[in-house]
Amino acid sequence: MNIIYMHTHDTGRYISPYGYDVPTQNLMELAKEGTVFRHAFSAAPTCSPSRSALLTGLYPHTNGMFGLAHRGFRLHDIKSHIVNLLNQNNVETVLCGVQHLVHPDPCEIGYQRIITKKPNETDGGHQDIDEQNARSVASYLMEKKDNPFFLSFGMVNTHRDWPDAESEINDNYVMPPFPIYDNAGARKDYAAYLVSAKKADRAVGIVMDALAKSGHHEDTMVIFTTDHGLAYPNMKCNLYDTGIGVSLIIKYPGNPKKGLAVDALVSHLDLFPTICEAMGVAVPSNVQGSSLFPVLSGERDEIRDEIHAEVTFHAVYEPMRCIRTKRFKLIRYFGDGEYHPSNIDGSTVKDFMAEHGFLRQKHPALLLFDLYLDPVERINLAGNESYSDILEELKDRLENWMKRTNDPLLTGRIEKPAGAIVNKGSCYSPRTEDFE
Repeated sequence: MNIIYMHTHDTGRYISPYGYDVPTQNLMELAKEGTVFRHAFSAAPTCSPSRSALLTGLYPHTNGMFGLAHRGFRLHDIKSHIVNLLNQNNVETVLCGVQHLVHPDPCEIGYQRIITKKPNETDGGHQDIDEQNARSVASYLMEKKDNPFFLSFGMVNTHRDWPDAESEINDNYVMPPFPIYDNAGARKDYAAYLVSAKKADRAVGIVMDALAKSGHHEDTMVIFTTDHGLAYPNMKCNLYDTGIGVSLIIKYPGNPKKGLAVDALVSHLDLFPTICEAMGVAVPSNVQGSSLFPVLSGERDEIRDEIHAEVTFHAVYEPMRCIRTKRFKLIRYFGDGEYHPSNIDGSTVKDFMAEHGFLRQKHPALLLFDLYLDPVERINLAGNESYSDILEELKDRLENWMKRTNDPLLTGRIEKPAGAIVNKGSCYSPRTEDFE
């Protein structure tokens, strides 16, 4: 079987298959032909660590990607990237667009072909390069193939800076996503996100149309996902579900769960062994995920009873870890308790929240949530006697996971590698740029 792995930036679950009023009709059509995972989670709500976990099947603290590639963080072993395993098994590996695991040269990863368009080949803004790259993918799909292929198509959208929405969406009738306060600035900002999502969806449509025409429609698995939540405070770079919750849609020939949504708790780590199983490739023994095929086939309702996620570096060191079961979540902060503005992408929403005291708050060392009763994670039960047994159990399970996976955070501060760029301090600047 072939694999097309399509991925956006900073989208979370804010697309129409998850019930949101977002102009993503092509993704809706993909969902109707595939399976929507309603409870899929990133292993890290920051760009490079998230992608590293998905493509190595290893947690970021295991594979070494503690921070952003363009800031100097690297995998311990580039050979742990899935394309190197696939290369050894007669699979043609192809990259188009965003990868964000090495910087500056993507050739280092090991893809056999790179068909990415250069930004200066389009007259539009940087978001318009996705359509150009989608057409490059479409051309590739029409070529004669001697071997199965794994094609990674990475989109710039929906990463900030979002395009101007005035000509396409009337922001008077837009509702900003929870938990963002509803005012004119937030509505205008979110309207721009909607336009960016529409651009990503247009690129998805180009790829899916080409797949249908190529003759590979019946021998190709399509995976659509994103790295983490939206670029807002309390979302991206945070371990709330608004940060680690991701869209995940899988379409493949003969799928018994075609057109359905499933509630299984799954992690991005589970995509590595799923891809291996789909392509008939043995899964390396050190992989920390589990194949999704038992859920897709209907053999099992769940493949795991907990997921974990982490943050170490983004622009600033802000270490945190979490464990999430179906009902409960525990977030543990290991840092100084400060909110670090450099780890929040610049926006009018960030400015508004900072102006009204957001950055003067403190992170509690422990946050415990009962997700059945408080799915929006706003009632911290860490000090509630009625949940003391749950708290102790999750603390033990989190620590055991950190020990089992050799998380260096257990022994103290994690130092950045030589040459990596990390911002100093947490002084507030209303516009923190240089995010990828």
